[in-house]
Amino acid sequence: MELSIVIPTFNEKENVRAIVRRIEQALASVPCEYEIWFIDDSRDDTPDALAALAADNARVHFVHREHERGLGTAVVEGFRRSRGRFIVVMDADLQHPPELLPTILQRLRDGIDVVIPSRFVPGGSDGGLNAFRKLVSWTARKIGQLAIRRLRSISDCTGGYFGLHREVIRDARLNPIGWKILMEVLVHGHYETVHEIPYAFQARDAGESKMSLREQWNYLKHIGRLLWSSPEDRRFYVFCMVGALGVVVNLVMMSICLYLLHIRTVAWASILSSCVAMIHNFLWNDRVTWGKQHAHPVKWRRALQMPTFILVSSVGIAITALVAHVFHLLHWHALVGQCLGIIIATAWSFTANNRFTWGTQSDNREQVKRTIRVTHE
Repeated sequence: MELSIVIPTFNEKENVRAIVRRIEQALASVPCEYEIWFIDDSRDDTPDALAALAADNARVHFVHREHERGLGTAVVEGFRRSRGRFIVVMDADLQHPPELLPTILQRLRDGIDVVIPSRFVPGGSDGGLNAFRKLVSWTARKIGQLAIRRLRSISDCTGGYFGLHREVIRDARLNPIGWKILMEVLVHGHYETVHEIPYAFQARDAGESKMSLREQWNYLKHIGRLLWSSPEDRRFYVFCMVGALGVVVNLVMMSICLYLLHIRTVAWASILSSCVAMIHNFLWNDRVTWGKQHAHPVKWRRALQMPTFILVSSVGIAITALVAHVFHLLHWHALVGQCLGIIIATAWSFTANNRFTWGTQSDNREQVKRTIRVTHE
């Protein structure tokens, strides 16, 4: 079996026969052994329609789930039951055109790990959504891309139409909430190449949309779970939390220096407060952000972590002090300049510490391995 097509369904009795017909027409000229798996959670007569389809067509299989719900878990069930070397996931509502299947299959045969039809590359369109749905979709997509690094280079990371090699999901920890299974695959899957092809999202002809406030809440929970399960993303946010606490320490010390100790030189007050915050941040980052798993195996290199952190932080302190001093010279509020300097210094500090202070050669090799090549058609 070369290709398995997984289609989750919920109350789609008007569409299932039509999508099978269009899949067969799309693949009629392509030499390919394929199967179609419907994973059904319906509460209407869709199971009867699927049973009739399966009886008439040997390629069609379905399972009706009584005690489980959710598009994401339905797709994972389809992964488990399917037999194909390649897997394509699509919706049953005909908003994902089956006519793209030959192109997706060819890209997978060419060695691309993940193929994603995208509404947002040249030639694509999300015209099948109304203005409100477009806003919701854009917001959800941007939240995911900002939160999780692996999603940032994917233009349509929240889509439900994609193809992949089975090896991408083999032994992957897939635990989706709600309907954005592609994000789960992109974060936890094993792949090196992603190819996006344009497609026009179609308006729904039959059935009803499954969008709801509950699903939007599930999406936010899903983002949180993916973020926490991705060490490279979680580390940055923990670093920012430590840094935010350090900002409080920094500004309290700056205020003490300026208003209690009456230090008149703003630059010196900034340096002193930044040194106190630097010690605070090292202790938390060493124990929490990077933790024991990033303690360098070579003892003398471990001993250099504190000096390296001090060196990196000293550059950050210099940046912060410079910005604060410039604000003072311009007769702007020194604390505002201190805040801006902290933001700039934080970006520098995380990058440098991740690479030099707590990074090892094995970490760098793993980072190269995780680099994903994304191409567009």
